[in-house]
Amino acid sequence: MMIDLNADVGEGCESDAELLTLVSSANIACGFHAGDAQTMLTCVRDALKNGVAIGAHPSFPDRENFGRTAMQLPPESVYAQTLYQIGALAAVVKAEGGALRHVKPHGMLYNQAAQDGALADAIAKAVHAFDPTLILVGLAGSELIRAAVRYHLPTREEVFADRGYRADGSLVPRSLPGALIENESQALAQTLEMVQRARVQSIDGQWAQVNAQTVCLHGDGEHALAFARRLRTAFEALKIAVCA
Repeated sequence: MMIDLNADVGEGCESDAELLTLVSSANIACGFHAGDAQTMLTCVRDALKNGVAIGAHPSFPDRENFGRTAMQLPPESVYAQTLYQIGALAAVVKAEGGALRHVKPHGMLYNQAAQDGALADAIAKAVHAFDPTLILVGLAGSELIRAAVRYHLPTREEVFADRGYRADGSLVPRSLPGALIENESQALAQTLEMVQRARVQSIDGQWAQVNAQTVCLHGDGEHALAFARRLRTAFEALKIAVCA
């Protein structure tokens, strides 16, 4: 059994360099919610040094609230902003002798695109226009994955170690109780259940089916590094290989 382990980086966390020794894919902030040219360059170099697959992590233009503000933007604006952010990171990656592998939207852009078909379509259209071989990463079973399929993009369906789920397989909004799992043992158990049995228990006790192709570790979490090590140890014990 194999699983991709990804982390959002370039968002101001001091443990990025060490985290990039533990994951197989990196989603690098492109400046709209966090990061800048220097952080992109640093993360790209660290990812290449560790053989980590590099992806763009575009967001709504919302540095003030870390990309977590709900926005209703015209699809054409989202298309242009997504292209802009992918292009910025791709230029850095190319200059360093690497290749961009995937795109994963950030925060509220990701969450809204999971349910909004028009928004998902704008993102998938931008990824396809930039490079149709790029993998589009989205919430398992979401509108973003369906949009990627419409544009014939390769996809990677994502699950979250530290987020609460609803019965329909969607994430509990951060504004509601149960959105975040702060107990490491609970997060570990949930991750292994998703990876090994393709299911997750929702906050109301029901089971939802999920296609776990990549597991997200939030790099800005307080205990991200310790949890990443614990997760890798558990995977190794169960002979689950971590690779992009």
